[in-house]
Amino acid sequence: MQIQVNSSNHIDSSSRLNEWVRSTLESTLQRYEDDLTRIEVHLRDENGDKAGPQDKRCQMEARPKGHQPISVSHTAGSLDHAIEGAANKLNNALEHLFGKLRSKRSVLQPVEEE
Repeated sequence: MQIQVNSSNHIDSSSRLNEWVRSTLESTLQRYEDDLTRIEVHLRDENGDKAGPQDKRCQMEARPKGHQPISVSHTAGSLDHAIEGAANKLNNALEHLFGKLRSKRSVLQPVEEE
C-alpha cells in the first residue's frame, strides 16, 4: 500500500509529519493493506494565516483494488485531530465497502447439501 502525503502552502510539511501520517494510517488500516493500492492524503489550513476553529482539513482518498476510489474528509481545530478523524472515517468507509462485498459473496455461494 503506497501512501502519498500532500499539503497546502500554509501547512509545514516535514518528514516528521509525513511519518506520523503514514504510521497513523498503517495502524488504523492495517487489515486492508492487501486490498488497497494507494492512499492519498491532502492537508490544508482552510483559513490560511488567520486563526479559527475547525480550520484544519484532512482529505484522504483510498484506492481499493478493482473498485472506485473512496474519499473522506475531516475538519478539526488541530492537524492531529483532523488526520485521526479522517483515518477513522476512512476505516469506517472501507469496513462498509468490504462488508458489503463479503455479504454478496456469501449470498452467491451455493449451499452444500448433505
